[in-house]
Amino acid sequence: MTRCYNHYAIFINITLTNSTMHSESALKSTEKHTKQFFFRYVTMLLQLLQLFIFCFLLLLSFILLSNPMQVNKKANFWFGVTLFIWSSFWADEILLLIFSSHLTGVLRIFTSFIQFLAPLFFYISILFFTNPHYTFKKRDLSYIALPLLYLITIILDVQLEQDLNALLIGLIIVHLLLHISQSYVKLQQHQKQTIAFSSSAPEVNLKWLEYIIIVILCLCIVLIFFNIIYYKLPLNLFMNGVMLLSILFITYNVLKQQEIFPIKERHRLAIISLNDSNQTSPSKRALFNDQELVVHKNSLSTLMKEEALYLDCTLNLASLAEQMHLSSHQLSYVINNGFNENFFQFVNRYRVKKAKELLVGKKREKLSILGIAFEAGFSSKTSFNTIFKKMAGCTPSEFVKQHSNL
Repeated sequence: MTRCYNHYAIFINITLTNSTMHSESALKSTEKHTKQFFFRYVTMLLQLLQLFIFCFLLLLSFILLSNPMQVNKKANFWFGVTLFIWSSFWADEILLLIFSSHLTGVLRIFTSFIQFLAPLFFYISILFFTNPHYTFKKRDLSYIALPLLYLITIILDVQLEQDLNALLIGLIIVHLLLHISQSYVKLQQHQKQTIAFSSSAPEVNLKWLEYIIIVILCLCIVLIFFNIIYYKLPLNLFMNGVMLLSILFITYNVLKQQEIFPIKERHRLAIISLNDSNQTSPSKRALFNDQELVVHKNSLSTLMKEEALYLDCTLNLASLAEQMHLSSHQLSYVINNGFNENFFQFVNRYRVKKAKELLVGKKREKLSILGIAFEAGFSSKTSFNTIFKKMAGCTPSEFVKQHSNL
């Protein structure tokens, strides 16, 4: 009986062991199939994202190069060239997807060199965004030094099979940081200057380009170090996803951009001249004596009240100076020293006052908040809310509630 029991126990043990082994094998097989499915799914999603990014960049570059909006022509041309070059970063992946081959030889050298120029072309576009009459100078030739060094290095790396990958990455980082930082500084200067000549500064201060610079800089730095340290598909999928969202953000802002400087050539030249003089040698010299300043100050106040020039959303320093029979420099001096304000604050003070009257007046029942914004001289609801809250200490809706309870 004991012997039978031992044989039975051994049989049961063997059966359970085999069953366990089969279960573990089945589990491992299932896990393997799951991983393979996940890898295929992520790969397919990555390829789809790369195709979308490539097509979006090509389409956006075409829009900027053709410029159907007819605004900021030179700046948009160079920005379009930048985005076209940017699309080439995904061209190699598209070639691999369609033809199962990478760029090689001379074509790889040429493509790498053109891609290296993208930050420089972006900086040139910023120069024209902030000054449509910018002219290249001899000192600008210094910007081709790094591209030439990169070209020599990439030729040595590809043709002579020298391992210069670390040097190439170093040149890319230096070139990128140089022009991205220069672009950021240029935009900061422009944003300070817009309040001196534009009454609708939020629409023309290029804040959207500043956001793009920050996003591009963060993405490029992460991507560079990511490629140096390790390559992993899910992270690459994430990076491409963020890149696609960035491109959609660029597309939205590009399509709604306005002309930065006045359309009239004489107004444009006057404002650019004022910006250049303030940037190079800001003068503290008095342009009028105290008596003359008071006369011009009173004349300006009378003109603004009687003619209600602030109701024109396109009003700028040069056009107002023309009405006053003064130069842009002289009017800027009168506003700065006579009212202790810049041009943006001076004009929008009148607009906010007008908006307050409309918000509590009889027209309030007939007009929406947006209608009141336009009636008061603002160019958009966003700028109206921002400026009103800054000057009045509350939003237009809050202002209405406060006065409806009185």
